[in-house]
Amino acid sequence: MSETTTAPYGNWKSPITSDVVVQGTTPLVSVQLDGDNLFFAEAHPSEAGRNTVFCQSRDGRIHECTPAPFNVRTRVHEYGGGAFTAHEGNLYFSNFADNLLYVRTADGDIRKLTDDGNHRYADGIVDGRRKHWIGVREDHTKSAIFAETTLVRMNLDGSDEKIIVSGNDFYSNPRLSDDGQHLCWTTWNHPNMPWDETELWIADLTDDGALTNERKVAGGKGESVVEPVWSPDGHLYYISDRSNWWNLYRWDGDSTSAVCPMEAEFSSPSWVFGISHYDFVNKDTIVCSYTQNGTWYLAELDTASGDIHRLDSQYTVFGSIHSNGQKLVYLAASPSSFSVLIESDADGKHPNILRTSAELTVSQDYLSQPESIEFPTTGGKTAHAIYYPPHNPDFTAPAGEKPPLLVHVHGGPTSSSSSALNLSTQYWTSHGFAVVDVNYGGSSGYGREYRDRLKGQWGIVDVDDCVYAALYLVERGDVDGARIAIAGGSAGGYTTLAALTFRDVFRAGASYFGLSELEIFAQETHKFESRYMDSLLGPYPAAKDVYYQRSPIHFTDQLSCPVIFFQGLDDKIVP
Repeated sequence: MSETTTAPYGNWKSPITSDVVVQGTTPLVSVQLDGDNLFFAEAHPSEAGRNTVFCQSRDGRIHECTPAPFNVRTRVHEYGGGAFTAHEGNLYFSNFADNLLYVRTADGDIRKLTDDGNHRYADGIVDGRRKHWIGVREDHTKSAIFAETTLVRMNLDGSDEKIIVSGNDFYSNPRLSDDGQHLCWTTWNHPNMPWDETELWIADLTDDGALTNERKVAGGKGESVVEPVWSPDGHLYYISDRSNWWNLYRWDGDSTSAVCPMEAEFSSPSWVFGISHYDFVNKDTIVCSYTQNGTWYLAELDTASGDIHRLDSQYTVFGSIHSNGQKLVYLAASPSSFSVLIESDADGKHPNILRTSAELTVSQDYLSQPESIEFPTTGGKTAHAIYYPPHNPDFTAPAGEKPPLLVHVHGGPTSSSSSALNLSTQYWTSHGFAVVDVNYGGSSGYGREYRDRLKGQWGIVDVDDCVYAALYLVERGDVDGARIAIAGGSAGGYTTLAALTFRDVFRAGASYFGLSELEIFAQETHKFESRYMDSLLGPYPAAKDVYYQRSPIHFTDQLSCPVIFFQGLDDKIVP
């Protein structure tokens, strides 16, 4: 056993260097099953972030379906997601460069299905009975901020494209029942975001694919309905937060019932299309993921009894869950593992890693393990965070010294930090810093009431919670109150700048593509987020004074510590 070196916190040497942090990774984007064929998308940073789809055929061989220059991404809502779907070995995908829809046939030919680059496509499915592609279309012909979003269908050769559902501002989740008789979808209007208020609709399909008998199944004022999935026996399942928690519900054609009421979240904010937190193994069994206190679990749910039990797993984050009845595939990560693609038996047993996003090139001995904490904040409430203490097996600190603290602020702001391995965090902890990922009021994963804390309070609640997270760790004796820094990206960058400007707790900060002028964001951002500020700050321009008072750029004279800025000139989301 080697001896440790005594050195001040922050001066530790670590094998987790900046080069290791930025080493090549291949993020796993999404997964889909088409019969026995498995399709999955990867992002390749070495190719300027190009996304490409691979297929594992039933014989186990893996091959690339969309070679360069194809980039399987969509810009619907700018954040994309749901860029491909597969049916009978044919892959239908959106190409990022020209926004066109393509098909890669089972024999390897690739051809265009659409011609108008002003039309963007996402979240597609295939109606095999009628030979139609059905999905979301975002029409930018007239304007980007006033783009028209509809549901469309077209023949599988790209001909005869028709709008089948229109009239609302946004659509998502077109899903076809197994018998091909019914189509469901979710929809919402400005100023709502999909985690605020959505509706779930259903319609019958005629033989030629026309919709009849359209009716609302769920949703409305104060209710977010997401992730509709048809069961093998024709019932419609969905996730709703009507109980304060995103829980599973079942609609049998006449009535709705809660499947498994829990104080847990079975979904996450729909920033992108195509999220999938559950799927059917058979008509009576669902495999799902849910989160409690910042940790995700994989579970098996009996739809008849509502009984749920966790599946044994070393992982703490799960997503893109799919089953064909014989096997289960999903993405997973943990505090000591990058994202992996896993295939298992349908009941979750015998998991096998098919793909890894990156290999850990340093010993796990250097990894700090996360601690979920709940701390007091303003108004007699509590908030949540994930704390990483400094850790390096080669070093100890001088007796009595407390480590410096880096407060990390996630983006969104309607999002959350997870416990998945992040080498940026481990860089700091292995060099002798403590890190806390703050899931401030407004974050997802803790119920709707917690998520709604930020309504009208952005720049206040989030800032207070970051301050109180730091002060809690100081009071607990974990960190040095005189050495606290803060950093965040996008919305987290805004919170960082607001905390540095309007509070006197932090000694340095870093803003990564953060907002500093809220009025410009409200006026110039893309359609999907163009009314997001209505709920976070108030309608613009009626609440113009609020936008001004909470914009750090107008109060730079109050900054009294160093701050570094990283900003992108071509950023369409944060202008």
